[in-house]
Order: sequence, then C-alpha cells, then structure tokens
Amino acid sequence: MLNIAFDTATDAASCALVRDGDVLGERPSRAVRILHDIDEVLAGAGVEPAALDGIVVGTGPGSYTGLRMGLVTARTLALSLGIPVAGVSTLDALAAGSPGSRPVLDARRGEVFTLLAGEYRCVRPDNLELEQGETAVGDGAVRYRDVLQGSGGLVPPDESPVHVPWARHHALLASAFGPPEAAEPIYLRAPDAERKLPA
Repeated sequence: MLNIAFDTATDAASCALVRDGDVLGERPSRAVRILHDIDEVLAGAGVEPAALDGIVVGTGPGSYTGLRMGLVTARTLALSLGIPVAGVSTLDALAAGSPGSRPVLDARRGEVFTLLAGEYRCVRPDNLELEQGETAVGDGAVRYRDVLQGSGGLVPPDESPVHVPWARHHALLASAFGPPEAAEPIYLRAPDAERKLPA
C-alpha cells in the first residue's frame, strides 16, 4: 500500500511517502507549507498523486490551528483523489520514534500533552511523574527539560531527531482506513479562542 503521511499538530511538522513499510521520501515541514512539501516528496519519488492508496494524518493533540490545517488538507486530498484516510495520534507517533520513552508535547499555557497509563492527558510539567531514568521526548520535554530532569527523568539533546513526531511513524502505525471525516482530532482541552468568549 502506498500512503502519504503528514502531521501538522506541532511546530515540527513533517510528511513522508511510505510503501508497505518502506520510506520512499520524508521531509520536515510546517503547517502552512504542508501541501508544497507533500508535492515535493511525491515528485522526488517519481510518484503521481493518483497512485496513492491512502492518506495518514496526525490527529494531535497539539496546536488547534495546526491540527485543523492538517485534517482539512487530508480530507480535501482524500476527496479529490477518492482514497481513504487513517488518523494516528501525534503522541503515539512520537513514542514510536523512541520506544520506551515518554512522549511529551508542549501544550502551551504551562502544560504538556502526554501519555499516562495509556491515556492522552494534558498536565502541568511538574505533575508529570517520570520513573527514575525514564527518557522524555518531544518539544514539551525540551521546553521543560529542567523540571523533568529535576524529577529524575532524562531528556535527549535539543537537536535530537527523537523530539520530532516523524510522519514515517504515523504511516507505520496506521491501520483503520476509512472515510475522510472518520479521522477525528484529539484536542484534550478547548481552544484559546473558545476560552476567551464571554460566558
């Protein structure tokens, strides 16, 4: 199966072209240029969009705006090409890139998105209890390095690729393909704009 995968839920967006587990092309991106980068990955592999069998999109949690851009892009491409979509959590993809590590994404507002007992959670970094010597990866781990290392955790160097939820991991984790609208976002909390509305 030939799939294009991408995730725009964090500042470290990426896209990848994967055929039956083999990565044919991958590149870092940004939400605002994801279509351009998808086109370049396809062109670099000599693949026409019509040859794609499916789309894999990151479902967050992450930036509300970035997440919506990725989902709208996935749905639009799927409808225009007539192919199915699979959603994969950004946290799961990040964890897959560093097995045994705790995925920690910067949720802004002094909070992080993470996995706790197999559940997606939004918590304050000082409430994130790591095992002694447990490794934390992701932009949230980088931002709150001092807090996490102070509680006994380990955080790889800022420039380490393990902090990026690479799209290849989304593609490898994808299983349930279906209609475009079936890929639902994982928000964990209301967007800033909604919180600021008068009661």
